[in-house]
Amino acid sequence: MPRPLSRIAPDWWDYTTLDAELIRDAAALTERDLTALSRPGFRVAFYDTLEDFYLAEALEYITAWKQATADDPVGICGPIGPTEQLPLVARLVNELGLNLRHAHFWGMDEWYEDGREVPVTHPLSFEKADRELCFDRIRPELRMPEANLHFPKGDVGPYVASWKTARCAVMQGGQGDIKHWAFNDPLRREGKYKDAPPSPAEYRALSTRVVDLHPVTLAQNARTSGGGNITMVPQRAITVGPVQTWQAEKVSIWQAGVHDNPLGQRLTALMISKGLPDSSVPMSLLADHPNVQFNYYRGGLGTCAVEMH
Repeated sequence: MPRPLSRIAPDWWDYTTLDAELIRDAAALTERDLTALSRPGFRVAFYDTLEDFYLAEALEYITAWKQATADDPVGICGPIGPTEQLPLVARLVNELGLNLRHAHFWGMDEWYEDGREVPVTHPLSFEKADRELCFDRIRPELRMPEANLHFPKGDVGPYVASWKTARCAVMQGGQGDIKHWAFNDPLRREGKYKDAPPSPAEYRALSTRVVDLHPVTLAQNARTSGGGNITMVPQRAITVGPVQTWQAEKVSIWQAGVHDNPLGQRLTALMISKGLPDSSVPMSLLADHPNVQFNYYRGGLGTCAVEMH
């Protein structure tokens, strides 16, 4: 039987093309059910307060960077969304006097417009946010060399090559409404993928690249970062690929209930736990990564029960 058209954007693949029974199963999951989804290679963790949640996220930076030496440079790949951990990272580095001369950082993604990455003067620039919220706040004598900061550009070659210069201890991320990490969105429903989305193996073979963004992603970024002004959101972006994601020793996803909704927070965990990768739900492809952790703020999990507002 052919898969249904998306209920959101019929020219695209997304989670609404999944089997309805899987959606119902996900919606029925309680907090206890989510915890029970942990298995070897996939861990579910809960935090009682936002303070604990974002501190734990910030400490992943510190734990990774403390491993870095001249003979074994180590880095972390980090998101914009969430961002609340970034000032905490800078404060911890300063308070601990942690010298970052052998540490590395990879930005996950950047907007793409007019044939190139947006400049750091763009109000939505991810590099701008990383620098202003974190790296510019670190004491100059502790900062990592500029050459160790890797931000994706329109010419992706140097960024891809940088993944061979240091070990990535952890890739952090959030989860968007379209169930992506970074901007690994579902693909358009066209050409060879008109009747079925790319196989998990095909999608995992994608490297850092320029991508077209699903309409849901455009709407979400307008909502979370632009006051709802979708006209200011670029329609394309550069994103770290699954190839680089699988080079990270650990993938750590942070869900505070701000970006994805109660159903989405449950659906991807269920698919990863049960080994159900499907590229219409890109986050589910992490079912095949050897070390994944989902981190939830307990107060942001919400409910899938019907509530009229």
